[in-house]
Amino acid sequence: MKNINYSAKLTGESFLLYEFKIVANLKKEGFSDKEIRKRVLEENLFQYKFKSSISRRLSPLIKRVNSIDDNLINMLLEDPLGYGVIINLYTIMKNDKLFFEFMDEVIREKIEYNYGFIEKKDINVFFTSKAEQSEIVAGWSEQTIAKLKQVIFKILSEAGMIEDVKTGKLNKLLIPIELKEYLLSMGEKQYIKAMGEYIE
Repeated sequence: MKNINYSAKLTGESFLLYEFKIVANLKKEGFSDKEIRKRVLEENLFQYKFKSSISRRLSPLIKRVNSIDDNLINMLLEDPLGYGVIINLYTIMKNDKLFFEFMDEVIREKIEYNYGFIEKKDINVFFTSKAEQSEIVAGWSEQTIAKLKQVIFKILSEAGMIEDVKTGKLNKLLIPIELKEYLLSMGEKQYIKAMGEYIE
């Protein structure tokens, strides 16, 4: 995470689990990033109306897939016990410093201390503090920040961590033991903790 700068690229993304699996499957079949891009666009594998939407989402999805190994790709595609949701959330955190820090500093704390809800003020305070810490974040427009807040809530909602967007009711994700142990063996403790899992 230290080498990754803050970025507002999340505005063009979302949870995209269905699309993530399509890209992961092509990767498993041995296609290169360039070939994946070509196939998804030419065959409209995401079944989108507009090609521009596909192009915008392909790069982050390819990055996500490239940040996991073959074992995790297999777990994602077989998806026993909802592994896919956890793996997808993990790759979003791994590729986006801002999202990881939101999970680690806001969501983890809420789950650890049993505050069962997330409020608008929580996300506002988070962005204010990041703007004070980072010139990059301080330089973003109000529109960009509003969009990022919206996307973060949407991702958490689609991951099942926010049970109700209106009330902000939080759910603790159940991380299957095999997946948890595998991520721990890879030294990824920080990401598991950021999902609200208590680890000594």
